[in-house]
Amino acid sequence: MSLPVNGERGEVPLSIGGHDIVIAATMQGLAALSTRLGCASMSDLFQRLANVEVNAAMAAIELLTIRGDAKAALGALKLGHFTAVAGALSQALAHHFDGDEGNDEAAGEK
Repeated sequence: MSLPVNGERGEVPLSIGGHDIVIAATMQGLAALSTRLGCASMSDLFQRLANVEVNAAMAAIELLTIRGDAKAALGALKLGHFTAVAGALSQALAHHFDGDEGNDEAAGEK
């Protein structure tokens, strides 16, 4: 991977047909993706991405790429890449749930 990746920010490397990109499940990107796919809920969006629907995966690559040439990656995309795409999307989405233990101090709990 020739591009810098900051895993602490939920960035995930993905290589498609020799094109390196970095994706991240930003809230802005997820909102755009949800709108484009006509999802009624986050559960619907997660389900469509987890099932690796072709249109959902392609839209996710376009809208969640934060570094690299998403257009070139999409142009090289083949069915054989979908395992890697699914893994990268899953990892990017998981970032929103990792280490989210809440803030007990702010809530006044001990």
